[in-house]
Amino acid sequence: MNNVTPSLPQETILLVDDSTDNLRLLSTMLQTQGYRVKKSISGEFALQSLEVIEPDLILLDINMPGMDGYQVCKTLKTQKKYQSIPVIFISAADQLFNKVKAFQVGAIDYITKPFQLEEVLIRVENQLNQKRLYQKLQQQNALLKTEIDERLRIEKALTEANQKLELLASLDGLTGIANRRRFDEYIAAEWQRCLRGSFLLSLILIDVDFFHFYNEAYGHLMGDDCLKKVASILQNASQRATDLPARYGGEEFVIVLPHTSQMGARTIAEEIQQAIAAQRICHTKSPVSRYLTTSIGVATTIPDHDEGMADFINLADQALFKAKKLGRDRIEFA
Repeated sequence: MNNVTPSLPQETILLVDDSTDNLRLLSTMLQTQGYRVKKSISGEFALQSLEVIEPDLILLDINMPGMDGYQVCKTLKTQKKYQSIPVIFISAADQLFNKVKAFQVGAIDYITKPFQLEEVLIRVENQLNQKRLYQKLQQQNALLKTEIDERLRIEKALTEANQKLELLASLDGLTGIANRRRFDEYIAAEWQRCLRGSFLLSLILIDVDFFHFYNEAYGHLMGDDCLKKVASILQNASQRATDLPARYGGEEFVIVLPHTSQMGARTIAEEIQQAIAAQRICHTKSPVSRYLTTSIGVATTIPDHDEGMADFINLADQALFKAKKLGRDRIEFA
């Protein structure tokens, strides 16, 4: 008889047979080949023994008093923790009906008594090899899933990081509202959209009056804090998702207002001036007031092909220049 040597670590085989002679013969043969062997003389004892041992394979007789092999196998296959244990029937019943029923209840092989020891060893080793390959495949799948999950986690982190970088690139570092770059992108997009739909578009330019005097009087840190307060007021005044307040440069700010008439833009501009006045930010060096004030220019248009976006921005700038020329702390319209 050829020796069949199982791979390490040794597997455990559970023998279930009411014949002590069969148990002794199979046990001796399997132990000689390096397997760990557990024995049970009935189906009921076999199921009880599973609570304390974890066999890699079960050799199961069919005709036993009490619970027969079919019932034992069917019970095993209905319990999740035992479903993966391969079962080989060893039985004197050699009718086709018996074999078909064995496979129907979950067996993976069938050996007819009287058996040849060499055949039993080969069939046992064959099933254990398949189980080893299956376990190895499961381990590889688990590793692959872990790698995929880690890759997805990294990709998600990179995406979030890129989104944050993109957001940071579009925000003014001091005030936290949109920067000049974001303003340029946004007004260009809104100009084209309003041009296609013949929609109203308004633009408000805001300049903090005599801000260089404020910096000289209170220092740049206080000046930065002042700009933050103005930016916060502009953000609160921009109620719609389509409104964009931005820092235009230095102490100048801008608000893009799609679908907004001149009257609507006037209302927002007045709210801004009132909110800044309510802050009562001291500005003792200002020639126009004891408190911080702003000059505001407003332009409104329905974009067309005869007027360029730069001309529209220039109109708002001219209105702002007019407000400053007429004494500041006022709103002027293009």
